[in-house]
Amino acid sequence: MELILTLLGGLGLFLFGMTFMSQGLQKAAGAKLRNILEVMTKNKLIAVVFGALFTAIIQSSGATTVMVVSFVNAGIMSLAQSIGIIFGANIGTTITSQLVAFNLTGIAPFILFVGAVLMMFGRKPMMKKIGEVILGFGALFMGISMMKDAMADLRNYQSVLNVLGSLDNPLLGILMGTVITIIVQSSSVTVSILLLMAGQGLVDLSVCFYVILGCNIGSCTPAVLASLDARKDAKRAALIHVMFNVFGMVIIGLLLVFGMQYFESFILKISGADVGRCVANADTLFKIFQTVIFLPMSAQFVALTKMIIPGEDKKNQDYQLLYIGKQNIFSPSTAVVETTQEIEHMAKLAYENLQLSMEGFFDGTEEKIQKVYETEKQIDFLSHEITDYLVKINQLQLPVADAQRIGGLFHVVSDVERIGDHAENIADAAVKCRADGISFTKKGTKEILQMHERALLIFKESMEMFITQNIEKQDEILNLENSIDRMERELQQNHVKRMAKGKCSPMAGIIFTDLVTGLERIGDHSTNIAFSILEKDPEEEDV
Repeated sequence: MELILTLLGGLGLFLFGMTFMSQGLQKAAGAKLRNILEVMTKNKLIAVVFGALFTAIIQSSGATTVMVVSFVNAGIMSLAQSIGIIFGANIGTTITSQLVAFNLTGIAPFILFVGAVLMMFGRKPMMKKIGEVILGFGALFMGISMMKDAMADLRNYQSVLNVLGSLDNPLLGILMGTVITIIVQSSSVTVSILLLMAGQGLVDLSVCFYVILGCNIGSCTPAVLASLDARKDAKRAALIHVMFNVFGMVIIGLLLVFGMQYFESFILKISGADVGRCVANADTLFKIFQTVIFLPMSAQFVALTKMIIPGEDKKNQDYQLLYIGKQNIFSPSTAVVETTQEIEHMAKLAYENLQLSMEGFFDGTEEKIQKVYETEKQIDFLSHEITDYLVKINQLQLPVADAQRIGGLFHVVSDVERIGDHAENIADAAVKCRADGISFTKKGTKEILQMHERALLIFKESMEMFITQNIEKQDEILNLENSIDRMERELQQNHVKRMAKGKCSPMAGIIFTDLVTGLERIGDHSTNIAFSILEKDPEEEDV
């Protein structure tokens, strides 16, 4: 009983260390690494290399592939661009087993101490995040030490040896690797445990090779689950990950069946007869081999996914979230990216509504006015859903840079929704003018159209500054806002003069004033959107 508890305790500590270290790395550097990931996909070979490095750093191929699925879903990355990163992620995930193969258990307590000190006494949030990474690293090796000791004692139990000895069937080994990896949601964890068992002589090396192939298939689970609520290209990206490992399992499995003794001899030779290192090296070599043979066939992979998942997503459906799911959060590392894309989608609808409402105001087209009201309902729906999503992700452990943006995103959603309301107000004015036969003078019409054009421009430029995070546009936007403010004052003065001369009716004057005021407020809301990127979390400021 004590042996089982020690084994379970070591496994729990190992899993905690893996998770804590991965989350700490993603919080400390996730946003910067993610930004690099977005642009490192133009060349397939570079994408593979960076995908491997990225995954080696954050210690999770699941996190990388889920991130890629979310990028494809948001339209930031094409399906073809995702292949290199997915293939590279499969190589990068083997770094964990390579680290475990090193005997660092002796200094694990010191690593834990350093991590705890940084977490408790680090003054800056980034220092605390680094402390989390180090603490997780130390906990990982403490767990390895406990499991290693427990597994050494397992050799005294013949029944255990009999069960493990029955795994000589390749299909059984693959099945076991797949099932265990699906349960623990990490091939790195399964291969690392397998490495320890092989090092203690509990599992034959030949069996380990088949279990590794099963682990590779099980590692696809996070990406598949993330894609269930996603668009078709995101589902195809997850399918590419599955095909990479299933096809690789078939090819490598057949090669092992007919050439096991040659491969076992080769792996022992390059690993210095260290069985644990043999397992780690086999894991890495399998992934590299798969990448080498499949990367030239990337176009065929894309074509095959389109045959299996045919058709395209329906566009412009009412009351539809395009980039975030009601029930699903892809990953804390990409949640802010998805939200930003959804806000951009909402802003495009508001922009189109502003155009349509003014067109309907002056040409009196009933269809345009009704379209404004329908689109406004969709904007309100998006506002509600995005706000709910922001509340959910605000409770997650986000990368530091992303956590700083959450407050600004709440404000942006509100400002875009208010701009949508102003478009609806213009439609209301159009209905009233049509019902009561109210019209503007030619001069008044020209002034409204000029101010409306400027309001559209500042909204467009502000959204571009928000999306691209380009602070160089701030002076341009401030100048636009000042010009709108001046225009509002000038137009109100011109309106008073026309009223005094009896050139327009009192009711037309009231509507004119409301329109000018609304357009000026659109400029204010647009400026708020642009400058939301400059907001900082007070906790992140230096004391």
